Amino acid sequence: MSSPQEASAKPSLGTQLFRFVVTGGLSAIVDFGLLNAFMALGLGYIGAKALSFVAGTTTAYLINRRWTFVAEPSKRRFAAVVVLYAATFAVQVGLWALCYPWLLAVSGSEIVARVIGFVIAQGVATTLNFIVQRTLIFR
Repeated sequence: MSSPQEASAKPSLGTQLFRFVVTGGLSAIVDFGLLNAFMALGLGYIGAKALSFVAGTTTAYLINRRWTFVAEPSKRRFAAVVVLYAATFAVQVGLWALCYPWLLAVSGSEIVARVIGFVIAQGVATTLNFIVQRTLIFR
């Protein structure tokens, strides 16, 4: 339950969406940068994506809680976010695991497979995250 001060300070849907997109962009840079670094270091594409997802998602949560949704720390919210991010992890890493090898085979290009696979997995996960966070976790 939010306090009266917290509820009155909530940004509008448009502001939240804008901030979520900016935060998502920054988090995607962290995620994609680490994905490429881990793969360059020889980590397999699924392990690299799993680790980069955790770093990008942690970045997103910390910024979104305070800036996008203007929410005070809460054990209930944190637990809800952990459940959401576990589901998002399965969706994002699962889509990546399906898309990357197929795109690599079809395109013959490592960079094309990485970029397109990342955009597909990230796009679906980002949409899911915004809807659940806005309507259930940070309402």
